[in-house]
Amino acid sequence: MTQVKSSVLGQGFFGRAFFRFARDLAMVVCTLYFRMSCNGREHVPRNGAYVLAAVHRSNVDIVVVGTVTRRRQRYMGKDSLWKKQPFSWILTALGGFPVTRGTVDRQALQRCIDVLEAGEPLVLYPEGTRLSGPVVGELFDGAMYVASKVGVPVVPVGIAGTERAMAKGSKGIRPAKVHLEIGPPIMPPVAIDGRRVSREALGESTAKLRTELQRLFDLAQRRTGA
Repeated sequence: MTQVKSSVLGQGFFGRAFFRFARDLAMVVCTLYFRMSCNGREHVPRNGAYVLAAVHRSNVDIVVVGTVTRRRQRYMGKDSLWKKQPFSWILTALGGFPVTRGTVDRQALQRCIDVLEAGEPLVLYPEGTRLSGPVVGELFDGAMYVASKVGVPVVPVGIAGTERAMAKGSKGIRPAKVHLEIGPPIMPPVAIDGRRVSREALGESTAKLRTELQRLFDLAQRRTGA
């Protein structure tokens, strides 16, 4: 196993136990405080790796996305967050793995590929950053790229209400209604005869993902009265 792959694996029995406790607590808090609802959990694979690609409007998104499955999902974080214990241990136990800020994108993408090759689910926000408003922004190809490299499905998720709960720049969290709408998995383009997937094929699949995310986001917004 490579050094990179070793660095993204879990923390053993206590890490898994802590994750289960934190996940169950998050489920209770989200249900009571956000009156959270969710459609489409049956689309989330119970086994094997996948990329969960979600709309991103709030820091609250990572918490509510963690409730769509009882499995631990992995997500990237800037490496400076891993400098102190026990915060480093907690982040890793919850599924986080460090990526060096300022490095080339290929290194971050390779970390994501390593996670998927280890059979673990990965959470990505294909818009690249937190945005605002009801329209899904232009997507980066990263989600489809890493999924195509490993041959795993991409699960699209529209999340509504989290921006009202905690908009970018907000210091507090409001008890706004939150809804998640999960769509059927989308398979990425695959290489033929060992050749690399073309940029055109990645672009077309990313455009398909954006269309589906907008559909799901619209449904979720209607469920929250937005």
